Amino acid sequence: MNPYVRDRINRKLETLSDERLYQVLDYVEFLESKYAEKPAAVTNVFQKFTDGVEDTLRAGGLAASTVTEAVGFLNKAMGVLNNVAQTTKTVATDVVSTARTVADQIGAPPPGTATGAPAAAAPAAAAPAAAVPAAPAGPPADLSAAAGSPPPAPSAPPSPSPLPS
Repeated sequence: MNPYVRDRINRKLETLSDERLYQVLDYVEFLESKYAEKPAAVTNVFQKFTDGVEDTLRAGGLAASTVTEAVGFLNKAMGVLNNVAQTTKTVATDVVSTARTVADQIGAPPPGTATGAPAAAAPAAAAPAAAVPAAPAGPPADLSAAAGSPPPAPSAPPSPSPLPS
């Protein structure tokens, strides 16, 4: 875009009210849909959401000042969410970097490699069979006998009591 034309348009736009600016925006979007020589710049999810809310509020007939105020709040929220997303990305990068450093120090494969899981299982599989105690063939028939206590006496069903006549 020619910077001189952009500056001249901006100077002209500064003299208009919000209602007229929305008319200009509508006209620019119309011109873009008909005559754009290249696709519009890709916006992020937050900006698309804000634009959608703004268009919905305008379609609802709200005053331009109300729409402007609402979009201002959304833009502030968008800034906060962008900061949160950037911070989360930074923290995740730091965690992965630290995990790789620790893995390098102890000689383990770095996280996320295909050899990570089998290498950890290999030492257990290489243990000699004699070092592993043999498991009993099955549970004893009477668990109380295995614990060293006498088996409990079988309980008899209660006898029916005679009904009074």
